[in-house]
Amino acid sequence: METKRVVVVSDTHKDFASLRKIVERHRQSTELFIHLGDVEEDVKKIRALYPDLPIVGVRGNCDFGSRSKAMDIVEVGGVRILFCHGHTMLVNSGTEMLEQAARDARCNIALFGHTHVSVCKYKDGLYIMNPGSPSQPRDGQRSYGIIDITDTGMLPYVVKLDSGW
Repeated sequence: METKRVVVVSDTHKDFASLRKIVERHRQSTELFIHLGDVEEDVKKIRALYPDLPIVGVRGNCDFGSRSKAMDIVEVGGVRILFCHGHTMLVNSGTEMLEQAARDARCNIALFGHTHVSVCKYKDGLYIMNPGSPSQPRDGQRSYGIIDITDTGMLPYVVKLDSGW
């Protein structure tokens, strides 16, 4: 089995240029793009530009009036991924609620945004990732996430972008 790549982006907040650069960097080698909310309009523009692009998303706290789901689950290469923006899971106070939801749904990975702070950790059989923000990072560096899935396992990681990317 070849590597199946999932690219994870959150909190683009109308910085369409950043989202487009990430998509253009990875669209030839990516199985799925996941946008974790804020702002859905960016996803609509990407879909218009690349109609065949495999991209899914959820609504964030700034996606006013959205009818999109607050949380969803996808399966890629046998790996179950729960994804949400995070505000409905109270991630500003910790990831316990998110982790429980992912475990209850038998997921291998839990993704969230909202905090604009990147994190990637492994806890009791569950990967937890926030890709940060390529537009408005609160931890000092623009970022997004990648999950590489092979027949031997999965490797989620955060890609930190330098100022000239």
